[in-house]
Amino acid sequence: MKMDHYPKSSPMFLTLLSLLFASFLYLWITTSSSTSNPLYCLQRNSETPAVAAVPAPRDDLELALSKASMANRTVIITIVNRAYADPGADVDGGATLLDLFVRSLWLGEGTRGLLDHVVVVAMDRAAYRMCRFRRLNCYRLETEGVDFRGEKVYMSEDFIRMMWRRTAFLGDVLRRGYNFIFTDTDVMWLRNPFTKLSKNESEDLQISTDVFNGDPRSEDNFINTGFYFVRSNNKTVELFDEWYSRRENATGKKEQDVLLDLIHEGAFKRLNLSVRFLDTLFFSGFCEDSKDMKEVTTVHANCCRSITAKVFDLTAVLQDWKRFKWSRKKMVAVNGTAVSVRWTNHLGCWQAWRVRGNRNKDN
Repeated sequence: MKMDHYPKSSPMFLTLLSLLFASFLYLWITTSSSTSNPLYCLQRNSETPAVAAVPAPRDDLELALSKASMANRTVIITIVNRAYADPGADVDGGATLLDLFVRSLWLGEGTRGLLDHVVVVAMDRAAYRMCRFRRLNCYRLETEGVDFRGEKVYMSEDFIRMMWRRTAFLGDVLRRGYNFIFTDTDVMWLRNPFTKLSKNESEDLQISTDVFNGDPRSEDNFINTGFYFVRSNNKTVELFDEWYSRRENATGKKEQDVLLDLIHEGAFKRLNLSVRFLDTLFFSGFCEDSKDMKEVTTVHANCCRSITAKVFDLTAVLQDWKRFKWSRKKMVAVNGTAVSVRWTNHLGCWQAWRVRGNRNKDN
């Protein structure tokens, strides 16, 4: 049938012309590439918006760290085993050190939000279950052939092995590019420590002391590795590598003793590390109590041997803290001055030393 038989104004002609145009347009759209066809680009963009490429976390540790990380890649890390986390591990079945640690963050000033940045590293399955039960950010640290479940008596072989495993793990965190505060679980956070730590990014390491000699730069301070803030850089990674490499020739020494040896050998100066030793006025412990509750930031149950003693005396610390906050809030005054609140004597820890007949210090 010839098209000439139909007048150009007839309905049949217009219908055929429309069909031909639609067919041509369809073929053009479906066969043209995205680079040459703007309609195709518009169609694709409306259906599948571009998504920024974000590298997937490599493993469970990276997941836990990225979840807890602050904007500047800083996290808070504490490490527990069953004895520290499971109330069933003790005959009394009362509060655990992990319970007290979390409670301190709840009771402290400016500390509740910090719990979102804590990674609880569990050394065994029971500790991991207890951590998950508390709905914390948990990571299971696997160690083949070693049982870290029970209480590790201070300076026992298992205790020393666990401290070295901790050092290796923390070195791995540094190599992943994360700054961190490491805190023992027997450290009570009464105020936000970041307000007392130096914000100067040239400070590589800020570490607590058992007894502070008054000079934050003095390498004669007796360090305590139960609380420190370290920035991730080549110098600190090298320090942790060298520190861990000394374990084979450190029989009878815990990792804290070996780090102290490195300091006395000049490792901090050799690695060009900027190190600040923390004042016990702010970062205190049972070895040397803070003299001012208006300034204290953390309280560490150092110089104490057993978990039972630590729980007993740290419970008293939190009671002292609540009494201090209550007295300040109520503005109770005697002779024009606020009522003084003092630390309760650490009777549990003192008694533990007498029972054990051992004068060594604990972490």
